[in-house]
Amino acid sequence: MSDQIKTFKEELAGNPYAGRGVLAGVTPDGKRSAIAYFIMGRSENSRNRVFIKDGDDLMIKPFDESKVEDPSLIIYYPLRVTEKAIVVTNGDQTDTVRDHLAAGGSFESALRTRTFEPDEPNWTPRISGISYPDGSCTISILKCTDGEGIKASRQFFDYDPVPGTGRLIHTYVTDGKPLPTFVGEPKAVAVPDDPKAFADEIWETLDDNNKISLYVRYTDLETGRYEDIIVNKHER
Repeated sequence: MSDQIKTFKEELAGNPYAGRGVLAGVTPDGKRSAIAYFIMGRSENSRNRVFIKDGDDLMIKPFDESKVEDPSLIIYYPLRVTEKAIVVTNGDQTDTVRDHLAAGGSFESALRTRTFEPDEPNWTPRISGISYPDGSCTISILKCTDGEGIKASRQFFDYDPVPGTGRLIHTYVTDGKPLPTFVGEPKAVAVPDDPKAFADEIWETLDDNNKISLYVRYTDLETGRYEDIIVNKHER
């Protein structure tokens, strides 16, 4: 039986803390890839961030440099564009994937060199997505399996393009102490034709207190031309 496709709102409405989220899919006409990435945060350090463009790539910068406590897990490039694909992740593994692809490796080989984040007791999973020129995508999650920060599970989910459908994965099920890690297969979520409408739907669905920044990018699979949208809470 195929997955039930929900809207983003139906999937995450009322969830106070999904953490960071990666989505990859294609538009209803099947001619454009769709990527979305959002971050949420509870601490002052996590909330002190904005998305900015660096060429065709996306990076995270502190909104207020004077308030930065620990930049190691909050400052990174969530999105890199390579000759072979678009890579989007929730950490510095974006660069690991980019470098492996440039050296003739793969998305999978790159992430097999990485593990979950060292933020005991949450052991936040590393979530990653790659969108290929034919509209197909792979979603990955690297997560702790023993609760002690020693053993990891590395899961990969490959998807053929399905018009109007994206695959969504996020770091946490919801809020909690410790934060409960996402479980199961990435969710099937409806992708609308209009990137602005999709950005609005995602932003309005995310919890007002904890949402920080959002990026949505639609790329023409034939020409490579793209339209993107950045939403930063600090700039609204």
